[in-house]
Amino acid sequence: MVDRVASDHPSVRTVRSTCTETATGVRLEIPADDRDAFPTDEVVRLVLDGDELFARVERALTGDELSIPGVYETPDLARDPSGATDQLSAWADDHGIPTGGSVLVDVVEPEFLYGLREPGETAYYDAHEPPNESLSEIARSLEDGGNDENQ
Repeated sequence: MVDRVASDHPSVRTVRSTCTETATGVRLEIPADDRDAFPTDEVVRLVLDGDELFARVERALTGDELSIPGVYETPDLARDPSGATDQLSAWADDHGIPTGGSVLVDVVEPEFLYGLREPGETAYYDAHEPPNESLSEIARSLEDGGNDENQ
């Protein structure tokens, strides 16, 4: 059974990010002081208004900051978003988040499950265990077309 966790639960760490404009939409900038709460250059599950989607956490070109450049329907689209619809821009528009405005990123399950919400709002998440590391490596191998020994 899956547990429901509120964003204000003591087990949930909240990081304040900044919504910045890009040529194609928006991205979230995560301060360097909070980078330990996120895996770098990995795809994570990210909840927007109750929908579990996927995002890639990337290093900034300069400095120690991280960013979430978009939110997508599948892990593959998060890795290669060319031609995909970014759900982050629509979410920011729907919630009236201005460029330079704050977005709260809830760390529900570190390196696995995160959630976005407006400051002052409460969100509820379905908290579940991340997959076994070896199972996720097998899945990634299958997504990449098999292991390197056969190529």
